[in-house]
Amino acid sequence: MRGFVFNLLRIPPEPEPPAGSHSSVRVFRAARNFYRFLVAKWLLKQLGVVVGAVSALIFLGQWTRQLPEYVAFWINMAEWIGLAGVVLQMPFTFYLVKFDYELRWYIITDRSLRIRSGVWDIREMTMTFANIQNTSVQQGPLQRLLGISDVMVRTAGGGSATEAQGQHRGAGEMMHIGYFHGVENAGEIRDLLKERLRRYRDTGLGDPDEAVDSGGSVPEPVGNNQELLDAARAFAGESRRLRQQLAASTN
Repeated sequence: MRGFVFNLLRIPPEPEPPAGSHSSVRVFRAARNFYRFLVAKWLLKQLGVVVGAVSALIFLGQWTRQLPEYVAFWINMAEWIGLAGVVLQMPFTFYLVKFDYELRWYIITDRSLRIRSGVWDIREMTMTFANIQNTSVQQGPLQRLLGISDVMVRTAGGGSATEAQGQHRGAGEMMHIGYFHGVENAGEIRDLLKERLRRYRDTGLGDPDEAVDSGGSVPEPVGNNQELLDAARAFAGESRRLRQQLAASTN
């Protein structure tokens, strides 16, 4: 079933890490209880479908008694075909739920993060720390019972916090909000994101790992950054001369 579904849907292999130092790559996966959460949702949905199909079968069976025999025959035939379709879709949709859990990837480097999810509709989102505004942990009552949480990451342009909380999750993932769904170490992920975001902002345009990866030499700034560096050096030289003049006049 796995090979059939993967070939049918042309599911790509595991995602490559986003930009950043290879030594900084951290990979997180959804918790096992998140799989149980997805299966519970699937069971409730299937129960609703079965109850609806059986109810429709009973209702139409009573109604078709008043119709001509040949009309009732085709209506009953369509009912049983529909009920057979409900039964036949169950193993397929169950495996889709299983693969949806297995194919979730949350990858963090020192410069960016990448989230991939989905089986039928594959969604892959990459966010750089230059655009990330904040992170938060969300946990509903059922998630609290299962010991799992969602880590929300919002980038610039994602709207206010109130709007983000009220926004539909699917729409958020397609826009400026990414979710680490169903993780059991949400606090660790949030703290890691905050720590790497702080380091990224403290280092400015540089990267502490770039010096190691490039053989120990830090690349020189270019463009407007070089102009700012020259201005800063000139300011420092002028300040030094003023201090020397002040010391000489005092003596």
